[in-house]
Amino acid sequence: MKRTRPLIYIVHTSFVSVKELNDLFAAELPEAEIRNIVDDSLLPEVLANEGVTAGVSERMKKYFQAAEAAGADLIFNQCSSVGEVADAAALSVQVPVIKVDTRMAEVACQSGRRIGVVATLETTLGPTCRLIEKTAERLGKQIEINRCLVAGAFDALIGGNRAKHNRMVLEAIRELATRVDVIVCAQGSMTAILPELGRTKVPVLTSPALGVESAVRFLRQSQPKTTKARAAQNDKRGQAVISGATDTKLPE
Repeated sequence: MKRTRPLIYIVHTSFVSVKELNDLFAAELPEAEIRNIVDDSLLPEVLANEGVTAGVSERMKKYFQAAEAAGADLIFNQCSSVGEVADAAALSVQVPVIKVDTRMAEVACQSGRRIGVVATLETTLGPTCRLIEKTAERLGKQIEINRCLVAGAFDALIGGNRAKHNRMVLEAIRELATRVDVIVCAQGSMTAILPELGRTKVPVLTSPALGVESAVRFLRQSQPKTTKARAAQNDKRGQAVISGATDTKLPE
């Protein structure tokens, strides 16, 4: 039986954001089918080695290839700590790949020169800052990045103490807001603070909603073309591989 609904595969490194991302896609693109690949050994391995290992890179590549083999129309990378690995893994498939934080980086670079980056994991801070720097270069923006690591907050969150996590992150954000034009929350898990954030001096960006909106926009723009190509070429997918919706026009 021929499938007509778009199929999205989300690749996760933990279970923290599974429900949130599935709910966001359901709200933004209810006709889509969402499937999840979760390997909660990836992030501990990255943390233990203070960076991505060859094993993490190889497993990520295999997950992307498995999603492609299962018929994915789009692969969505959930974790910023392995964002650079996702770029490499994207080269091994012919399915479009969108990273959760690409659109957030674009918005940050358009929002001001002084960008604050808040992270609760050192392994996410570096990749996020490098993504923002590359995005600024691509967009022709002059920026300066102010890094802020909230050590211990992620351990509190995964240990079930959301209140402590939120308190630590909110304190960091409010202090950083006095020195920057926009703040980027480096991890999707930091959306836990949103119900308590309230009004802030500067915009505070989180990646999940922006990333999902970017993926949905890409799918809606490419779907008619993809459908026609499949009908003409016996369900063969297009050849372009992207990392984020970087080829789509940015909204004003």
